[in-house]
Parts: sequence; C-alpha cells; structure tokens
Amino acid sequence: MKRIGWSSGKKNRLCFTLTTVLMLFASAAWGQPQPISGTLSAIGSDTMAGLILRWGEALAVRYPEINVQFQATGSASVPPALTAGTARLGPMSRPMNDQERQAFIDRYGYPPLELKVARDALILVVHRHNPLRAITRQQADAIFSTGQACGADKPIRRWSELAATREWPYGNIALHGRNLASGTYGLFQDEVLCDGQFRRDISEHPGSSAVVAAVGESPNAMGYAGYNHLTPMVHTLRFVTEEGEEIAPSEQAVQRNEYPLSRDLYLYVNLPPDESLPAAEQAFLAFILSEEGQQIARAAGFVPLPDDELANQQHW
Repeated sequence: MKRIGWSSGKKNRLCFTLTTVLMLFASAAWGQPQPISGTLSAIGSDTMAGLILRWGEALAVRYPEINVQFQATGSASVPPALTAGTARLGPMSRPMNDQERQAFIDRYGYPPLELKVARDALILVVHRHNPLRAITRQQADAIFSTGQACGADKPIRRWSELAATREWPYGNIALHGRNLASGTYGLFQDEVLCDGQFRRDISEHPGSSAVVAAVGESPNAMGYAGYNHLTPMVHTLRFVTEEGEEIAPSEQAVQRNEYPLSRDLYLYVNLPPDESLPAAEQAFLAFILSEEGQQIARAAGFVPLPDDELANQQHW
C-alpha cells in the first residue's frame, strides 16, 4: 500500500485502532455482535455504487442499526467533498492525484486515509457480432483521441482502417465513454490515450452500464467501461502488450495485475491521526476487508484483493 507520510507513532495508533476493530469484528462471527448504530454517508464513484450498497446491506444484517447512504456523483467529487467536510467516506475508481491530496492536506494538516477495497479493470467493448478481438494501445489511442499521443501515425475513424474489420460494413466507428466526473474517464485518458485529449464526438454516459448498453445496441460502436458491467450484448477486446502478447481481462489476470488496464478501487476516509473512527465506520471498513466482504465484491462483478494486500491493510 502506498505510504502516506505519517509519523511512526501515528501509524502505531492507527494500527492499534484498526487491528482492534478487526479482532472485534472477527470474534462477533462466533456470537452475538455488540450493538452498533449510525448512518454512514458516502459520496463518490458511480462504478462502485452497487458495491458500496451491497456492502452496506450485508453489514446491516449483522448490525441492523447501521444505515449506509451513498450518492453516486463520480470519483472527481470525492476530493472536494472530503476537503469541504461534506463527507467522511469517498469511494474512488482511481487514486487521488497529487493536487487533490495536497488540497486536503492544506485544509487538515494530514492526508486522507487511503484503502484499496477491491480490484477492477478498464475494458474496451464492441458489439457481440463484431469480428475484432484484440487491440493495441496505439490503435485505441488513434480511435479515441485527437492527437495520437501514444505514437500512432494517423487517427482511426472507420472500421475499414483496422485489418480485422476491413469487411465490417458499418462505416465510421461510433464511440461511447464516460463523462468528465468519472474516475474511469480520467484513468482511460491516462493509461490508453497517453494523457492525450478525447475526441469531441464521443457520446458520454454517466455510468459504465449505459456505455455497454449503447454499444450492445449498435454494430458500429466501440466503448470503454468497467469490467463488472459486461453483458451478452457485447464482447471485450484483448489488450495487446508492447511485447505482442494478447491478454484478456479475466479475474486471474486482473487480480495479478497482468492485464494492462487493471486498476484498484479505493475508499478514502477523513481520519485525523490522533482520533479513531466512529464504531459504525470502523465496522464498515473491517467488513469490507474481511473474507465475506471480498466475496461480495466478487459477486458484484469485481475482483477480490490478493491476500497479501488485505493483510497489509489490516495491520497499518
């Protein structure tokens, strides 16, 4: 896990707090848990909306007096909300950038607590009947960007410009993606467009499910979305590495970071280093990092974190 610059004493206090919570949560499985109540308010990633609510519902089975409320306003809304104090919990489908983190530090004098809570991947999807099966970074950049920052010789605008779809009778490639508030948008821009600029004619959607639905309805379409939103109406494209290897976004490849567009999902928390979280928030974090919590992530279409990453985050 990325280090966040706290002193060893502060780290030890946080270690004690989280370890104690996890021990209490684990022991509750063998008997009646002690009553915990409270409302957890979170603002952030649309990609993670269903996952956060599933975790909240499962936690409420154990602690009926805990209520999780979530506003799916996009990952970009998390840093200003945490900095302004309008939320304490912020799910993000990308890591905070340096500017966002520094704004929080300038306000509070300490960084936000950063937890990795599951793993996901960006995927490129086409209509289920499309013969295209794999794509390089340069090709994807040439299709989605204005400037070919990844090194392509020229833009790609028509299906006939790709060898696999030379005979695909649908003319121009219709593009679908996420909006500016989405962490998926920013990560795709960084990782696939080499930090270049998106074309202006891309149809933008507030959620990955809408992207996949639009592509599934249009044989001439291509889009990018989150791994957990696949439907039988589309198929994913294997990503071709610089070495020429084609890698599909399978659970194993994503968990091992072998798929080039694998990504971590984050939960940011405003936690002063000399304080402990309220009991409801402590129970929520402990549940997310538990085996049951990670199995819920898998059931929601995401990829559980590797055991070593879970262990590292349970012992700060």
